[in-house]
Amino acid sequence: MRYTTWFRQHLAALRALVVLTAITGILYPLVVFGVAQLPGLHDKAEGSLVYRDGKPVGSSLIGQAFTDGAGAALPQYFQTRPSNSAPADGSRPDGYDPTSTGFGNKGPEDVVDTLAADPSESKPSLLTTVCTRSKQIGEREGVSGARPFCTPGGVGAVLAVFGPRDARGEVTAPTKVVSVNEACPAAPFLAAYRGVRVECAQPGTDYAAGLIVPVRGDAPADTPVPSDAVTASGSGLDPHISPRYADIQVARVAAARGVTAEQVAGVVAGHTAGRDLGFLGEPRVDVLGVNLELDHRYPVRG
Repeated sequence: MRYTTWFRQHLAALRALVVLTAITGILYPLVVFGVAQLPGLHDKAEGSLVYRDGKPVGSSLIGQAFTDGAGAALPQYFQTRPSNSAPADGSRPDGYDPTSTGFGNKGPEDVVDTLAADPSESKPSLLTTVCTRSKQIGEREGVSGARPFCTPGGVGAVLAVFGPRDARGEVTAPTKVVSVNEACPAAPFLAAYRGVRVECAQPGTDYAAGLIVPVRGDAPADTPVPSDAVTASGSGLDPHISPRYADIQVARVAAARGVTAEQVAGVVAGHTAGRDLGFLGEPRVDVLGVNLELDHRYPVRG
């Protein structure tokens, strides 16, 4: 009797396995594949690929970098926003590796760099990353890259202040002040703080015991370099940029292609989309579409 019960239970389990395998492993994939072949859905199912002269040149859903092999921006092309999707082996210094998507996992309180004795082991904070990118983009586009809480050298303007503290944790009489993101022998962005000389940071030294004080500086809050130019998207593969970021690139691209800024701006306008349904998301510029049309209408000569 027990043997019969055991046999029936296992036979029922086997039947369930066969039926579910047929449904979820064969029938469902075939149905999904069939639906994906319907007109209007096939291109999306294939990755929303963009073709030129019969060859795929990208996807309308996945961004790509317009840089040389070393990660430097090509002046004749509009640049995408930064990407955190870079393989660990360094083979894609500009990111945009679709097999390595991900976010930076850093928040607004990440303001102190890790300065190791070996520079290759140092890790910039989110603040320094933003400051560095803003300075580089400002120099590339001919605008001011200055931002609040950034030093003129392009790192986070952050001090570690040491000294006795009151009940609220505030330092009452500073005895030592260190610019924690400026490694020696760099000259600190501030000569003195509350009457105490500011020192540069010694790599490998832990300044966590000090009170961390970000210094805003005098840069305007509304900077010419927009936030999407210095921060990556959640996936690291965003194919769009803001109209503000596109605007500051127009002059450079026009000069590289030997055309007027108005001609380039007209191409950008043709690839600018507004908010979905009039209120969802933000206006955006399709970088791949702009660059492809520029290559077609105003190719680089020589």
